[in-house]
Amino acid sequence: MITQKTKYALKSLMVMADEMARDGTALRIEEIAERSGAPKRFLEHILLDLKRAGFIGSRRGRKGGYELIKNPRRISIAMILRLIDGPMAPLPCLSRKAYQRCEDCKDEETCRVRAVFGGFYSAYILMIESLTLADLMEDSQPLERFSLSEVAAGE
Repeated sequence: MITQKTKYALKSLMVMADEMARDGTALRIEEIAERSGAPKRFLEHILLDLKRAGFIGSRRGRKGGYELIKNPRRISIAMILRLIDGPMAPLPCLSRKAYQRCEDCKDEETCRVRAVFGGFYSAYILMIESLTLADLMEDSQPLERFSLSEVAAGE
C-alpha cells in the first residue's frame, strides 16, 4: 500500500505536468496544493524531495514557482515510490537498492518465505518499473496493459 505522502507527490507531479503541457508556466505552491488536494505544509517537504531528486525545478520572482523539468515519460512510478516511501520490497533480502540479509534466515536459497514473496514481488516490480507519470496522466486504466485488471479488482 502506498502512503498518502506518495499519493500527494504523484498528484502534484501530474498537476505540474499538465501545466507544462498547457503553457509551461511555473506554479506557486498554493496552486499546486489546491489542484492536487495536498496540504500546503505537507507539500513543501514533498516538493523539496522531488526537487533534490531532479524531477522538478523552481523559479524565483514574479513568475516563479515549481515546474516539472523531467519528461513525464522518464519518471517511473517506481522512482517516486522509492524516493518518498523508501524500498518497495516486502522483505529486506529481496530489495535491489537496500538489500539486507534477514537476521533469522539460515539459507536464502531454501527460504520458503523468500521464494513465495520473491515470486509475486518480481511480477509487481516489472509492472511498476514500466509505468510512468505519463501513463498515470494518459490512461484511466493502465493495468489493462498487463491483463491484471481482474486481480486489482479482487482486492
